[in-house]
Amino acid sequence: MKLSKRGEYALRSLINLGIAAKVGRSLVRVTELANAEDIPVKFLEQVMQQMREAGYVQSVRGKHGGYRLGKPAAQITIGSVVRLIDGPLAPIGCVSQTAYEPCNCPDEAHCGLRMLMLDVRNAIAAILDRYTLADVVEVTTRKLATSGRPLPFSTEKPVSPRTKTKVSKSRTAMTSPTEGVIHQLLGDYAI
Repeated sequence: MKLSKRGEYALRSLINLGIAAKVGRSLVRVTELANAEDIPVKFLEQVMQQMREAGYVQSVRGKHGGYRLGKPAAQITIGSVVRLIDGPLAPIGCVSQTAYEPCNCPDEAHCGLRMLMLDVRNAIAAILDRYTLADVVEVTTRKLATSGRPLPFSTEKPVSPRTKTKVSKSRTAMTSPTEGVIHQLLGDYAI
């Protein structure tokens, strides 16, 4: 599974809408979302339309219009957004739960490649379905605050570099390839 640019832009925009909601901003214009992440506006408009149709975001038209989350961030799993935008998580069709396609091997039940790819699919799904948009917004805002940076879409003034809080290097050093950064910042989650 490789996250497409469309999927990446969808997730980054949802995270920004979650941060905006957290700082009390009711609507964010698509141009603000695009500028915040250096995303082409026309392409982002298409992505936002797809997410609106799925109920992840709501739009308000007009001069003071924009986008907001269509449901609470805690109810939006990262896996559901990736599936909406990029399709099944499975690396090969014969292990997909949502778009199964038989493969060409003579004995699917005993195929070593299928068993391996099933483990890959299960690991990806377990991680993406475990975390919600609220989790990612929390870890993002926590990391920004620790770095002394203002939250996007807030009226906070940037913190002077002299008063920035130093981030402990031991936290980064503890990160293993199987745990990841979010695990370190949010704590233990069982798969």
